[in-house]
Amino acid sequence: MCGISFLYDKADNHSAQRRMSRSLAAIQNRGPDEQSSWMDGATTIGHARLSIIDLEHSRQPMASPDGRYVLAYNGEIYNYQMLRAEMSERWDFRTRGDTELLLAGLITEGEAYLRKLEGMWAFVLWDRHDKRLLASRDRLGKKPFFYTAREGFFAACSELPGLRYLDDQAWHEDLKTTADYFNYGYALPGYTIYREVRELKPASYLVWQADTGSLNIDHFWKPEIRRYQGTYGEAKETLRSLTESAVQKRLVSDVEVGCFLSGGIDSSIVAALAVRGVGNSRLKTFTTAFPQKAFDESPFAGRVASYLGVDHHVGTLTDLKVSDLTELLLQRVGQPFLDSSLLPTALVSETAARHVKVVLSGDGADELFCGYERYKARALVDYYLRLPGLLQKAFRKTLSLMGEPDAHHSRSLIKKAFLFLDIVDRRLKERPYIAPVLYSQKMHEGLFPGLPEGHGSQMLIDCPFPDSEKDVREMMLGDTQVYLPQDILVKVDRATMHHGLEARSPFLDRALVEFALSLPLSWTFSFRQNKKILQDAHADLIPKEVGKRRKQGFGVPIAEWFKGTLGDDFTELLGQQGPVPFNTEAVRSLLADHRAGKRDNSHRLWGFWVYILWKNSVKQGSHLVG
Repeated sequence: MCGISFLYDKADNHSAQRRMSRSLAAIQNRGPDEQSSWMDGATTIGHARLSIIDLEHSRQPMASPDGRYVLAYNGEIYNYQMLRAEMSERWDFRTRGDTELLLAGLITEGEAYLRKLEGMWAFVLWDRHDKRLLASRDRLGKKPFFYTAREGFFAACSELPGLRYLDDQAWHEDLKTTADYFNYGYALPGYTIYREVRELKPASYLVWQADTGSLNIDHFWKPEIRRYQGTYGEAKETLRSLTESAVQKRLVSDVEVGCFLSGGIDSSIVAALAVRGVGNSRLKTFTTAFPQKAFDESPFAGRVASYLGVDHHVGTLTDLKVSDLTELLLQRVGQPFLDSSLLPTALVSETAARHVKVVLSGDGADELFCGYERYKARALVDYYLRLPGLLQKAFRKTLSLMGEPDAHHSRSLIKKAFLFLDIVDRRLKERPYIAPVLYSQKMHEGLFPGLPEGHGSQMLIDCPFPDSEKDVREMMLGDTQVYLPQDILVKVDRATMHHGLEARSPFLDRALVEFALSLPLSWTFSFRQNKKILQDAHADLIPKEVGKRRKQGFGVPIAEWFKGTLGDDFTELLGQQGPVPFNTEAVRSLLADHRAGKRDNSHRLWGFWVYILWKNSVKQGSHLVG
């Protein structure tokens, strides 16, 4: 796992090395073991290395034997040993890692070689002879890649802050992405908060020609979703085999591998399979604890750890440290990002990084096996809307008189009821479904009267299933293609890389993804049992109580924080703001209702607070803007 930077500047190569040095310094956390660069005329390529495989060799940027091609690569190719054996007759390997294998494959087979790769990656391959750049990103978007291009200029980097150092021209806020942020909590695939900067979408590659300035982007993969034809029992056996294989492939490393362990189904399965795969060594696992019991999963993680006999480590998040969040947002993410679980993910990453360089996580299982509670809620909406109008109004009024508790929804039926009504109110704004939105149409109109329409209308989610399954299937596919890469994987990548830690996700193995999406909905979706077939296929590995737990998620007690000093700080911040793309009085009303206990508006308030933090960094002329 590493960080990459690329710069081609035909007009100014005198400052290129300085700009590259600053860019590499900005992404040093991604590769603390070694930073190096390569320069030739207008082209400069940088690499920050976290050494995982072939520790003494495989240094980057890596040039081909004839010097024509230069590669900088971030990621892991899990099937590299098999591909290397296939390539051995055509290539005289000098190293034993996956970097040279990737270089050899791309040189000999071109873009078509991407279809053979199993793993996670973002890379740049520069052809010195043709002045041609090839860049790509993995199928699910586990590794990031940002770029900006204009005549005679192309720059790319693993992170936005690192990219900013490569470009000496100003960047400007893209208000369409701002609208997407306030709709969803993050930028949508392909876009960033800056008009001048793009994100390469997952499963894509780009070709940029320096002489002509032509830029072409294409996809090399999309999930093959075919109805599974076997029995439930056969599907369980296949799923178990695929999961075991995915975990085993991700244990290949020249350094020790550990596991994140929340005490939920997904991470428990991964840890249980990893225990079997690490041989005689004792697996290390890691979790985050909270003083607030409603958010604390550490007791469950502790029970699973004891059951598996692993070496378990716990970090505790006691309160909000604004400086920690600011550092993560501005130095790693580089644009507004709403997910508050970035904080505990960074904490558990810091805990893990003291012991290992690589961890396995359970990310992706919720999207693939129908694990989110909102899927159940969506299935119930039609039944609710068939109730007489008077009964619906009475239910709403009774609930409003109770007030919304701060407790996590997994611990409170009242909280679940409030969240269900949110989904009912948002249903029109979520059609067609792209990802979960934060506001109903009515609330959005009151809060954002001046914002343009976002990029969401351009997102197309192909849902090849019958109408009887369409609502829930559409949500699963949308979450896999949007929510997963733009939220979950961003959070995990930036939090782990902030501490020089590599995260690997077995459930995002290509074969497992395509298999899971092919299963009948009734095998994954159930009101009585979360992720039914996933549990049934691995029931012998984990304690029975794990399967009976309600879905909790990696929540943070921000509702409590906004009722305390964070709410005071936020009020002060609102009073200091100049022009902003939202109605500040309406936001004050959200805060007042929250602090009075009427509604839990904490996630919406967090979104405004994070945006202001980012906006203020721009105003102050920080390293993020020109």
